[in-house]
Amino acid sequence: MPADAHTRPASGLGLLRRSGAVTELLFLHECATREVTQLRPVAGRLGLTVQAASHIFRQLRRRGLAEVRADRYRPTVAGIAWLHAAFGAVRDDLDDRLQRLHIIRTTRAVAAGRILAGSPVVLEVRRGVLEARVGRQGASRGTARTSARHGELVDVVDLEGIVPLDRAEVRIVTMPDAAALDPSVLAKLRRIVHSAGDGLLAAVGAEAYHWFQRATPRPVLRYGVAASATEASKVGVPTTIVVLERDLARLLAQFDQPQPPPLTVRRLGG
Repeated sequence: MPADAHTRPASGLGLLRRSGAVTELLFLHECATREVTQLRPVAGRLGLTVQAASHIFRQLRRRGLAEVRADRYRPTVAGIAWLHAAFGAVRDDLDDRLQRLHIIRTTRAVAAGRILAGSPVVLEVRRGVLEARVGRQGASRGTARTSARHGELVDVVDLEGIVPLDRAEVRIVTMPDAAALDPSVLAKLRRIVHSAGDGLLAAVGAEAYHWFQRATPRPVLRYGVAASATEASKVGVPTTIVVLERDLARLLAQFDQPQPPPLTVRRLGG
């Protein structure tokens, strides 16, 4: 089997479920970062017998991931690529899982209704804002330390559970270049604003910004659009971005990251 067939690791933590995968990764990392001329020291550091370490090396060599060169046990080029891909996938998977946890001990939230000190409350994120309401049934619960009226900040302690966060969509709407001079664009953009609800509005490029801000009295973000949309998505706030078709590729390139937000692209009026 070709070596590159083995350099595509399973996704994230799923890689570690394969029997022996962790030991193979650690063994190859030892060979990449140390002067390994004998297997006994490596076996000792990994808690293996010399026979087990020898077996792992033979397996990796058979897959084109390790070799002996100049009396040293070394990863091949394909082996280095596999290490980077595997560790990177595990790191990204862990980061994504940790971001979804958002474990907190004490916090401040906006009161969704009148809350008396000592009341049990439930926490949830709405429109990107952490809110507290009186109740006991919810994924994240706590106790109000202070009293608050609707819309005021309330201190919450004795937290249990986690605040669930679903990533919101980033909707990209493209405008044909010729449409930048067509007044009928305003009516189409107003429909886009209406369908966007309470989400962020943004535009990339002078022409797109010119028309979009004329279509609504709401603020239209112009700078740091991709970064802002990504952060908003993490707390459940959707973003609608208007961009000329000629600038679409440049915008999409800014979302080329390990954990991009969910994206959709459609043409204006389509």
